[in-house]
Amino acid sequence: MSDETAAAEEAEAEAVAEEAAVDLRYGAAVSESHGDVVLHATVETYLNVCSEAHADGFDQLIDLTAVDYLTYAGERTLPGGLTPERFEVVTSLINHVRRERIRIRTQVSADEPNIPSLFDLWPGSEYLEREAFDMFGITFADHPDMSRVLMPEDWVGHPLRKDYAVGAIPVQFKAASNER
Repeated sequence: MSDETAAAEEAEAEAVAEEAAVDLRYGAAVSESHGDVVLHATVETYLNVCSEAHADGFDQLIDLTAVDYLTYAGERTLPGGLTPERFEVVTSLINHVRRERIRIRTQVSADEPNIPSLFDLWPGSEYLEREAFDMFGITFADHPDMSRVLMPEDWVGHPLRKDYAVGAIPVQFKAASNER
């Protein structure tokens, strides 16, 4: 066996061991950001991770939003061998009894921006999921009313996507003059 082959096998074994050593909570990889616990779920495990967190006392969803990483592709590291995608759904939960917060980050593909709805666990997610759909075009499976909430129903596109044409539609503000 050559030195190159041995080095390659050793590097692969280290990578496998490192991946196996990733901390898990509710079946999701765990990291820390600014003192907060962050869970990294996949689209497939998202609903189960959230269900387990809910059963463990995280009874309040305090925020659900999305991020478009179109111009930052591959510039962030994720634990457990997760692959960065264009979109990320960020869900923040709180456990009032233990005074603990967790954030669940889920990578969502641009090809199929679809993720399960949390409406059955936290009915308050209804508006937040509609907002993420309206602004980013991410759909939430089994949501009771996946309609626009901020933009008119006939609006074309999703304004918070990085590839949305900024300034394509002129906006007339009330106090501004009509002169151009």
